[in-house]
Amino acid sequence: MSLVRLAGVVREIGTFVILDRVDAAVAAGERVGLVGPNGAGKTTLLRILAGLDEPDRGEVTRKRSLTVGFLRQETSLDASFAEAPDLRTAVRHGAAELERLEIELAGLERAGRVLDARYAEIQHRYDAHGGYGLDQRVDATLSGLGFPRAMWDRPPTALSGGEQTRAALARLLISDPDLLLLDEPTNHLDVSALEWLEEEVRRRSGALLVASHDRAFLDATVTRIWELRDRHLTAFRGGYSDFARQREERDARLRREADARDDAIAHEQQLIQRYRSQRKHGKMHEHEARLEKLDRVEVPRAGRSLTLSDRAFLGGGPTRSAEVVVRAEGLVVGRTVDGVRIAVASVPFLEARRGDRIGIVGPNGAGKTTLLKTIAGELHPLDGRLAIGSGSAIGYLAQLRSAAIPGATVLDALLAEVPLPAGEARGYLARFLFRGDDVLKEVTSLSGGERSRLELALLGVLPSNVLLLDEPTNHLDIPAREALESFLRETAATVLLVSHDRRLLETICDRLWIVDDHRAVPFEGGYRAWRAAVAEGWRIDEAAERERARLHGGGVTAGSTIRTGGTVATDRARAAVSASVAAAGADGHGRRRAEPQGERASHGVAAAAPSTPRERAEKLSKEAYRRRKLAVEADLERLGSCRALLEAALGDPEVQANFVELRRIANELADVDGALVAAEEAWLLVEEMAP
Repeated sequence: MSLVRLAGVVREIGTFVILDRVDAAVAAGERVGLVGPNGAGKTTLLRILAGLDEPDRGEVTRKRSLTVGFLRQETSLDASFAEAPDLRTAVRHGAAELERLEIELAGLERAGRVLDARYAEIQHRYDAHGGYGLDQRVDATLSGLGFPRAMWDRPPTALSGGEQTRAALARLLISDPDLLLLDEPTNHLDVSALEWLEEEVRRRSGALLVASHDRAFLDATVTRIWELRDRHLTAFRGGYSDFARQREERDARLRREADARDDAIAHEQQLIQRYRSQRKHGKMHEHEARLEKLDRVEVPRAGRSLTLSDRAFLGGGPTRSAEVVVRAEGLVVGRTVDGVRIAVASVPFLEARRGDRIGIVGPNGAGKTTLLKTIAGELHPLDGRLAIGSGSAIGYLAQLRSAAIPGATVLDALLAEVPLPAGEARGYLARFLFRGDDVLKEVTSLSGGERSRLELALLGVLPSNVLLLDEPTNHLDIPAREALESFLRETAATVLLVSHDRRLLETICDRLWIVDDHRAVPFEGGYRAWRAAVAEGWRIDEAAERERARLHGGGVTAGSTIRTGGTVATDRARAAVSASVAAAGADGHGRRRAEPQGERASHGVAAAAPSTPRERAEKLSKEAYRRRKLAVEADLERLGSCRALLEAALGDPEVQANFVELRRIANELADVDGALVAAEEAWLLVEEMAP
């Protein structure tokens, strides 16, 4: 049985047709995903189904007494919601009919009429619709959508825009309408809330129509897909992955049919011309009749696609960065407000190496953006050390809509970054789907998707070998997300990615940094492995303790830039010295450590330390010799770089004026010199063991 049916629906704005002869129906209990590029008319179709807009032509038929709940992309609080004393009460008001029955039951109880037939009838209806479990459902919904109990007593007007959207979603779920219409419901949800919502909508008995660019969410929740393309709607069975496969097969088939039809038309036209020239009019008319029956096959047009390149618009490809791109040790990130330092998260140890693709995940408000801003240099560390490898050219994409973009128009925004001829600027913006008069749109009037594309355009102007991306897919449609995924798969840049887009995380990232409970820890594995570990009991506090126990000191790459919570610039050599001395096997005073024979093979250069006279050194195989020699030469290079850093520090006037600092650096230089001697001895031994 259909809850709502569209027949020949047409919607126009002026001379522009948004929907053209759309036929569709939603059955009771059906779960449908609505997809299409930004601007295809998805929101318009939802508004028509919700009864907020009427079609210009065609019919919309709804089941009698149908209840519809509609979540808009940008929620504005209605009067009843805004006037509620607190968030929990506002969400509970979604069950308006149950609250009405509660009031009536309470009135009958006060009147002593609990034995009346009317009381029994109302109580039955109240129980049948889950009235006695209403408070538990409200609490579960608020918790599931990421509202901590401390927020439940806050007035709705004190919520941020994203929180208001989540609160409106919570109220709709509590209202439990016959047809639930959701327009991009996942934009403001973190991973846990997304997984909770997926389970909730699968459990619902009512129908669902959801417009979303979140492919993982669609795969988990819907059983049919409606695609809006070229003003027409086409239905497919299955989730998003099924739809993508079916659409590709259908488009390929239509292209083959179109090519065959074009060949047939060309052949008939050729025959008509031949018979006309030969004055064989009977044959000519015969083929003309055949030609009239051959209609061209209409192939869906390929939408305009975002074009991202690893080569920047100016400056070409990025240079090569150091091996270690980012290293954080004992780092505390946060912000300073009116001179008060507010810590958000602590980082025992995190490291990103050249070419890594790391996803940064965790609940909303945990500190992911704060950590990324600190790495980008927009915030100073509150404590600890943060090293950025030499040669790192950082490209930072902040969360969108948080800061103003300079320039009145899209074209102005680009020209504010780089002075260019207008023609070149327009050509570059066209790669990001700003064509013609689109470049003259005011920045303040851009949609979410347009703003996202402009941010990506500004990011790609100059070459970057380290990409810090904070929710880059916000408001991007599926074709743009797939273009971004393709770029991130192919780029040689190091990528640190904050995202709740699970398909993007699964496709791009093979390692994660988990930020939660005021901590940030590494996770060796992708998104699915992490969620499986969480299901098996993985906890961030236990992971943080294991990380602290594992740490035994470590250094930073020579030539790194250090940002610390303190003021001593020479810290960039200190950790490098300790690591290099340890790697070379020195005890901190230029002496070799005595090690058990069986442990030497696991200590890099120490494995080459002589325990017997050199004349007794055994020959190595070619492969073992190559590996051993590379390890020793790497230590020699690292120690040489450390020595150069310390010698440069000794010449710093600030250091020379500080006796304590001067003595410390001189001692560390002596340590490095001793380690160099040990490493050189190891190199000589390796040479004697050459095959």
